[in-house]
Amino acid sequence: MYIYTTIDMAGITEIFRALTDPTRMEVLSMLRDGDLTPSDMLNKLTISQPTLSHHLDILKRAGLIEGKRNGQFIEYTINLSVFEMAVEYMMKFIKNPKEPKL
Repeated sequence: MYIYTTIDMAGITEIFRALTDPTRMEVLSMLRDGDLTPSDMLNKLTISQPTLSHHLDILKRAGLIEGKRNGQFIEYTINLSVFEMAVEYMMKFIKNPKEPKL
């Protein structure tokens, strides 16, 4: 589980890179409505299980989702705190032009 207290340039880059894929955005959109298992997601997506695992791994590495074991299943949840910190980082970037440019 990622608990960010601050986001640096590398972290923000990884977050935005994770957000560039339409499938990952669709997964995040589904998770906004509640926790889901990969099986739940596969019922709504037109991708294979290995492809979904790849996308989930990228989202986890960016800290955008978290996986929690529930018996034999893993349920994924969206990590809104990372989104909030990314927005805060970008707001500081916009307000202070002396910040490093991306």
